Amino acid sequence: MTLIAELKNVTKAFDDKTVLEDINLKINQGEALAFLGPNGSGKTTLLKILAFIEKPTKGEVHFDGRRVANKNLEQMRLESTMVFQKTVLFSTSVYNNVAYGLRIRKTPKSKIDEEISKALKLVRLEGFEKRQAKKLSGGEQQRVALARALVLNTKLLLLDEPTANLDPKNASIAEEAIAAANRELKTTIVIATHNMFQAKNLPNRIALMDNGRISEAGTPAEIFGKLSKTLASFAAVENTFRGTAKMTKEGTTSIDIGNGVQLTATAPNTGEVSIFVSPEDIILSKNRLESSARNVLRGNVTEIQDLGPVVRLRIDVGKPFIVQITKSSFHDMRITLNSEVYLAFKASSVQII
Repeated sequence: MTLIAELKNVTKAFDDKTVLEDINLKINQGEALAFLGPNGSGKTTLLKILAFIEKPTKGEVHFDGRRVANKNLEQMRLESTMVFQKTVLFSTSVYNNVAYGLRIRKTPKSKIDEEISKALKLVRLEGFEKRQAKKLSGGEQQRVALARALVLNTKLLLLDEPTANLDPKNASIAEEAIAAANRELKTTIVIATHNMFQAKNLPNRIALMDNGRISEAGTPAEIFGKLSKTLASFAAVENTFRGTAKMTKEGTTSIDIGNGVQLTATAPNTGEVSIFVSPEDIILSKNRLESSARNVLRGNVTEIQDLGPVVRLRIDVGKPFIVQITKSSFHDMRITLNSEVYLAFKASSVQII
């Protein structure tokens, strides 16, 4: 395989704090790679080094067969682009936002029109060219930022938590666009994520990160198949549980995860299993919901974490679940510590890993 980038013994420190230590990694041309790990594991810093925004304290970065140095830094930056977790758009139209990088590259107007049309179609924002970017919803703005990166057709596309804080619809559209760019445009993509379900399904390969190091790398099947100590430790924060599975007469799988908590999954399985439920898939209510969700659990709020536009809650239902809701929903429901709440999620949201 042809290498697009390689990191050799890369270490990065800010003052006296080391955030990356002795990273060795090869990125193959045309692959989709995910850096999977908890917040603070060094994922974003690693992306910034690959985007040539940050320089390593020690070690070497090679890109497209050449070592990155001061003399070729600006040229290298034209071949790598990064989409940050927090979207920053200009106070102008969607068209002008997406066209920005192409104009800097002095692309002809006819070519700009063509490329913008293709990029907006990819993120399902056709017809949005004249809309004011900052008046769009948060999810639509993130898709504009993705289109602005895709339109450049760089050799390396770097995405920092590309679907964090997005509703399921916008997250799904963004993931489909990312997959299409990799599959159809052959764009090499590197994603930083703490979303295990996304890491299992979107990339070809995963680099599992812990405390500034890559603890292991492999295909999603290899990483999730053995549920290493590092992954299990991280996953425990993100609604991952061990349990005993058995088939039901209905053809679903019933999983006992302990402390009286039984979950229903659609995937057939028996015996000891590990399961994951994405926080974004869980519906939270102050009252028991009348819905088709097969899993409805009652519990109490034990922790509240304000993350800006969203709030993450730890709910004790016999086992601790992490739930993510919008700040407006949090205020509307008047949730406080020890509030009694109900969690609901579909059987298809219980992912057997």
